[in-house]
Amino acid sequence: MRAIRYTAAGGPDVIQLRDAPTPEPGPRQVRVRVHASALNRADILQRRGRYPAPAGWPADIPGLEYAGEVEALGPGVTRWQVGDRVMGLVGGGAHAEFVVVHADETMAIPEGMPFTDAAAIPEAFLTAWDALVARGRLVAGERVLIHAVGSGVGTAAVQLARRLGATVAGTSRSAAKLAQARALGLDEAIDTSVRGFGEQLDQSVDVILDVFGAPAFAANLDALTPRGRLVLLGFLQGATAELSLEPILRKRLEVIGTVMRTRSLEERIPLVAAFAAEVVPGFGGPAASLKPVVAQVFPFADIVAAHAVMERDENFGKVVLGW
Repeated sequence: MRAIRYTAAGGPDVIQLRDAPTPEPGPRQVRVRVHASALNRADILQRRGRYPAPAGWPADIPGLEYAGEVEALGPGVTRWQVGDRVMGLVGGGAHAEFVVVHADETMAIPEGMPFTDAAAIPEAFLTAWDALVARGRLVAGERVLIHAVGSGVGTAAVQLARRLGATVAGTSRSAAKLAQARALGLDEAIDTSVRGFGEQLDQSVDVILDVFGAPAFAANLDALTPRGRLVLLGFLQGATAELSLEPILRKRLEVIGTVMRTRSLEERIPLVAAFAAEVVPGFGGPAASLKPVVAQVFPFADIVAAHAVMERDENFGKVVLGW
């Protein structure tokens, strides 16, 4: 099969389109012919040598999500048939023509949805839903602040938070991205190219989704209401901070770390099942309340250009790749 492979840690020059062995499905696994995948920050960090693939996943083939068709069934699989249209989240290896996954980690693509749209769902919406609902316990009537609201996870989180009945604030350094986020349901747009988000918030929030890490940590604590929840999804701007812990005690705050990629199969299967039952139906039909946000679609042969778009932070929503 053809696959995107990283020949070393480094810049875009280490990205190669090469042949790789076609994986064989084992017990309770399916092999999926990948029609589309998406690019994520994790793929870029992995290329730079800063985020290696977890054990059990290809060390040199990136890709955290896929959309395609079931092409082969391993022993014991009864849930799927060859030809079924499926999507899902993996620990790596999805930037290839085939990927092997456990049958119970795979979800049906909403009827009529193009593969390129479906590929924009798993990482962004699963991450956002888990962060908002399971970790952040966001409920109707609360306020949530979503940092980097123009990212894939950000655009998913806006839609999911509004669906839950929350009031949504979001940050970006781009006025254009904030305008696009308003069209998805953003209530309060905060342009951090002007001044800090804490100075611009109308009022405190109950939940914050943060990907920046250390530089935003103290301001996040200040922005939370008593018993508020800060959900850390990453630390793109730094992992080490020196700050006062006083607000955490005084306001009885929760600081919650979460990551999808390193979770065990035992954790992932029930999460996927709940997401498929509660969220995926929102993408279907004329009254759909959710939609994948695709910024741009590249052929896999142009993956270097896709990396450049993401590294320049040009995309609103997901950068998708297709064979």
